[in-house]
Amino acid sequence: MESQIIAWITQYGYLAIFVLLIFGIVGLPVPDETLLTFTGYLIYRRELSMPLAFAAAVALGRSFGLALLQRFGKHVHLTPERLARAHAWFERIGHWALTVGYFIPGVRHLTAYAAGMTEVAPHQFALFAYSGTVLWVTAFLSLGYFLGERWKVVELHVERYLVGLSIALAVLLGGYWIWRKWGRSNNQGH
Repeated sequence: MESQIIAWITQYGYLAIFVLLIFGIVGLPVPDETLLTFTGYLIYRRELSMPLAFAAAVALGRSFGLALLQRFGKHVHLTPERLARAHAWFERIGHWALTVGYFIPGVRHLTAYAAGMTEVAPHQFALFAYSGTVLWVTAFLSLGYFLGERWKVVELHVERYLVGLSIALAVLLGGYWIWRKWGRSNNQGH
């Protein structure tokens, strides 16, 4: 898959960057970090322009929404109460998940949907999601650019560490959630 993506970027340039990142955001198995790191490498080789590659990579929009969930949510146990809780969570701290989520494989695919489903205000969504996009794109384009010919070797390590960090974060968040649930039930019992 990676070799095909590299071939598409080499052949179609900015259009391939945009389309492949859209495919990755909707959940297709596109290795986004490899895509951006290779794009940075092509910028290093002066085969692509930094401003145009950056624009192609950050030109991603908001998808789906509450209407889709209201229609099909009951089939996956998304009740109005659960949607209300998700909305309240996004109001409190979820907007930071839009920014940081780009660096956690799998999470970046879900945060934008969750924000759309909970009807996060467009200005709030734009501020946090696009800030995350800019940071994420800048990090991986810069990585490919500054590594130059060594981009492929380092990219393999980056992907492994991102997956490891994502698993560790999921375990920590799961532990925190269990601790809070357990703590509440023990406090209510006394």
